[in-house]
Order: sequence, then C-alpha cells, then structure tokens
Amino acid sequence: MKKVFLGGTCNHSAWRDSLIKNLKIDYFQPCADTWTKKMMEEEIKQKNECDFCLYVITPKMTGVYSIAEVVDDSNKRPHKTIFCYLTNDEDEKFSEHQLKSLEQTAKMIQQNGATFFKTLHEVADYLNNH
Repeated sequence: MKKVFLGGTCNHSAWRDSLIKNLKIDYFQPCADTWTKKMMEEEIKQKNECDFCLYVITPKMTGVYSIAEVVDDSNKRPHKTIFCYLTNDEDEKFSEHQLKSLEQTAKMIQQNGATFFKTLHEVADYLNNH
C-alpha cells in the first residue's frame, strides 16, 4: 500500500485530521509535542520511504522550516513532493503579503517538478488515485 508523509503546519492545526478522513492510503504523522532525537531519525526515515511527501502550510504556522523542507524536497525528489497551502485555519488567515509569498513559493516548487494543490480535497483525490 502506498504511504504519504504528512509534513507542514502542526501547532494544533486540524488539517491532518480532515485529510486523513478522506485518504485511502497509509500515512505517517510527524507531529509531536516534544521532539526527541529518535523521532527526528524516524521522520527522516519516513520521508525517504514514503511514496509521497506532502507539506500543507496553514496560518497556524509559526516557524518556517516546513517551507524550507518542501522547497528542498521539490529539488531532491520532485516526483513525490506535494505542496498545498490553506488560506484559513479556523479563525486564522494569512495576510495578503503572505499569500503572495506562498503563491510564488508554489510556482517555484512547480518549476522544480513537484505538485501543487490549493485544497485538501484535491490532495486526497491525487493521493488516492496515484
């Protein structure tokens, strides 16, 4: 069975729960309250072993490492990298400036050969049919 790495915004965002309900493939959930060295090693292992590396960015994002990860993966393994950003996450929204930046990031990722979607429905459809 195919498997997807669920990277991107953590911070109690519910996007993973919404997506998982619609997935027909296996997944790896990398979020944890406290990171250990063992967990970091497992994340690296899963990124390498999973058929897809998905990164969903939402306004609950507080750090920028997930952006770096998706750009890096779009260069190193474009055939299995998927990027999606959600304009809203509960009551939080990206600013107009942030949205312009995310759109340019999406273009860069696509130019590297990776896949980009604007909704979790599109992501689930793609994952379930590839």
